[in-house]
Amino acid sequence: MFHSINAFNGEELYQRPFQPWPDFAAALTQLRTRQQQFAALSVTQRTALLNQFADRLDAEKERLAEMVCEEVGRCLHECRAELNKSVDLIRYYVRLAPELLAHKTIATQASLSQVRFEPLGVVLAVMPWNYPVWQVLRFAVPALCAGNACAVKPAPSVGRVTAALFELIGDSLPMIPAWLDNDDTLQAIAAADAMAFTGSTRTGRHLAAHAGRHLKKSVLELGGSNAVIVLPDADLAQAAREACYSRFRDAGQSCNAAKRIIVCNEIADRFIPLFLAECAKLKTGDPKQPETTLAPLHRADLRQSVHEQVRDALDNGAECLIGGKMPEGAGWFYPATVLDKVNPRCRVYHEEVFGPVAMILRADSTGHAVALANDSPFGLGATIYSADTEAAWGYAEKIQAGSVFVNRHTSSDLRLPFGGVKDSGYGRELSEFGLYEFVNVKTYWQK
Repeated sequence: MFHSINAFNGEELYQRPFQPWPDFAAALTQLRTRQQQFAALSVTQRTALLNQFADRLDAEKERLAEMVCEEVGRCLHECRAELNKSVDLIRYYVRLAPELLAHKTIATQASLSQVRFEPLGVVLAVMPWNYPVWQVLRFAVPALCAGNACAVKPAPSVGRVTAALFELIGDSLPMIPAWLDNDDTLQAIAAADAMAFTGSTRTGRHLAAHAGRHLKKSVLELGGSNAVIVLPDADLAQAAREACYSRFRDAGQSCNAAKRIIVCNEIADRFIPLFLAECAKLKTGDPKQPETTLAPLHRADLRQSVHEQVRDALDNGAECLIGGKMPEGAGWFYPATVLDKVNPRCRVYHEEVFGPVAMILRADSTGHAVALANDSPFGLGATIYSADTEAAWGYAEKIQAGSVFVNRHTSSDLRLPFGGVKDSGYGRELSEFGLYEFVNVKTYWQK
């Protein structure tokens, strides 16, 4: 069943059984009818309905932020940022979609030739727990603008906030929750017209293979192990401060967080103390309190997995500079942990660490630093800190990732495409590129 527990105090928050397949199949049939009616509206009529939803979400964002804080475990100020960004996302596409979805006339030998952007139908989204409002809307809002309908299968541990979100959505938009178990989720992929998935690479492979078997378009936003390259001419204080923030925000439970800090040997002895000093400022505690900056992890099993990765690293030659010990007491806390001398024998070198653990890799040269950044199965994002921005752009071109930030930690921006390469998935969300993922780019030609 869907079962939510307060990550800080263990209180049970919500539960509901899985939805029987016949019930969902009936709802999906109704959703297809609603999708056709919705697609028949003009783009501005669709965006007007989305704008009304943005008003409702804006009015209730504090209530939902507190629910996310309790259910996920993230700091309340981080949850407020998620809700604010979600409202901004809707407003962004409300403004942009009419222009981007307008018919494009292209000069050919025809009397009239056009490209039009038409909906695919019903898009099924299989969503994670770490950003239960933002992740859903990041895929759904552009898909709805294009005239699609959306069915959302949430993570089993965030059912309460998902139910609250859909209460706000109401009947004005063709969008329904899919309270399905894993087997029925596979049936739903086959029954839908396209799929969006955000989550682990392992699950993404499984779902993408199933979607491919049924020739369903899919977009995958999977794991990440973002590299932070600190070059000798960098502002070391800035790099240390931002690397700490990026690695430990959201208790380290973000695919786009800094995870591997690659430092050139000649500055390692100066940078590492600065980074450790920033880490020492982090404060664990009740995530609703403003002074808390390191929240508990989402579930006990996730904390145990992180600890096992740390123990494996230490068994294979890494050194623990701070943290690394499983704490006692209430809440699924894990201390800010920094591992030095991480090497390819360690699981953390190759795996994503979804928790508050930073890895330090030492590079002999700038070229070696870029090679270390690329020596990973993941390719979501990366950061380069350097005073020579022209040279940094040259290094950025050599990094295998969906985004590279120069002198700033990785993040997502509504105006820029978000997604990765390699084991971080394929396809893009946000910006105009995210809008075009779930459309039929259709050619019209008239003699």
